[in-house]
Amino acid sequence: MKMNKHFLLSLLMAFTASVVLAQQDLFNENPLASPQINADNSVTFQIKAPTAETVSVSGSLDAEKAFAPITYEMKKGEDGVWSFTTPVLPSEFYRYHFIIDGARTCDPGNAFAIRDVGNLSNVFLIEGGQADLYKVNEVPHGTVAARWYDSPGNDMVRRMVVYTPAGYEKSTDKYPVLYLLHGVGGDEEAWTGSGRAAEILDNLIAQGKAKPMIVVMTNGNVSQEAAPGEGSAGFVKPTFMLPHTMDGKFEETFVDVMRFVENNYRTPETKEGRAIAGLSMGGFHTANIALNYPNTFDYIGLFSSALGVRPGGNATSPMYQNTDEKLKQQGENGYKLYWMAIGEDDMPMILNGNKDFRQKMDDLGMKYEYLETEGGHTWNNWRNYLSIFAQKLF
Repeated sequence: MKMNKHFLLSLLMAFTASVVLAQQDLFNENPLASPQINADNSVTFQIKAPTAETVSVSGSLDAEKAFAPITYEMKKGEDGVWSFTTPVLPSEFYRYHFIIDGARTCDPGNAFAIRDVGNLSNVFLIEGGQADLYKVNEVPHGTVAARWYDSPGNDMVRRMVVYTPAGYEKSTDKYPVLYLLHGVGGDEEAWTGSGRAAEILDNLIAQGKAKPMIVVMTNGNVSQEAAPGEGSAGFVKPTFMLPHTMDGKFEETFVDVMRFVENNYRTPETKEGRAIAGLSMGGFHTANIALNYPNTFDYIGLFSSALGVRPGGNATSPMYQNTDEKLKQQGENGYKLYWMAIGEDDMPMILNGNKDFRQKMDDLGMKYEYLETEGGHTWNNWRNYLSIFAQKLF
């Protein structure tokens, strides 16, 4: 049977179009502008949900409560579009999500989202202040690389993320190194995602406010090879607490991290050329690594450190034994900076743990710098703390 050539051509075109569409999601089916940053730095959110009974937006979306999540009820229009406009917001890097009839969801009008532990939130940035450090500006940019390293102490090959400053590849100079640790539930991607570490370092270095440095961002969950979806376990569900959380194993095997860095990057293998800092669980790790690796770090930073949290239930690791004697020895060995910061609204056990730790240092006559800010246990604070701490290094 003869087929019409026009029919064949139409069939071929339809097939080609279907292949293209199967490969790429080319069309935006959501024309709503959300979020919309207004001229006065208020922000308008919109979502079309004509059959929903309740819709709200949740995030750090209030100028007076920018350091804590707050939820606003959205109003429904006749066209089925729900909307809400925030008060005027200060310059910051924000995250938010929608709640539709009790179900958490992302904003379909915003393609930009970040995972924190197991939650996915949309993000936006308001310029003109603190957040100018968190945005990509027209400055020389460093390199962010995911590196795999051998960790005999954990009997696996593991993943870290390493930032090298602009010009590192073309230079023969040695650069000091900052080991930057995440909090519980985070991983090696936390500081480059929610923490905006690469942008912060790029901008501070370009402004001459921070020395060019290597930044090593580890995965503090030693039962993992890498962040969820990046290791051989595949697309596993991210979970908050994992085996060996704060039981000493990370501190015991931290030497594997340093060995890889010093064998693969141009950095002075000296106390003067090393700094270590971390947030929450990472601050807990930082304090204990500094205690157990004497004369290794000249700069120590604790950001909302989880010092008041009982390690690993009933952890018996030698990392957590004789800590008072180790602290005394650390003071006698000397260091250039011991810096601590925390929000005044942080969790009581963490506030009390930090207070008790400072009292121990006071009793030993150890010098430290302490900063107490507004807010609580939030990325708003931790980005700010990194911005301050980085300017004090090397």
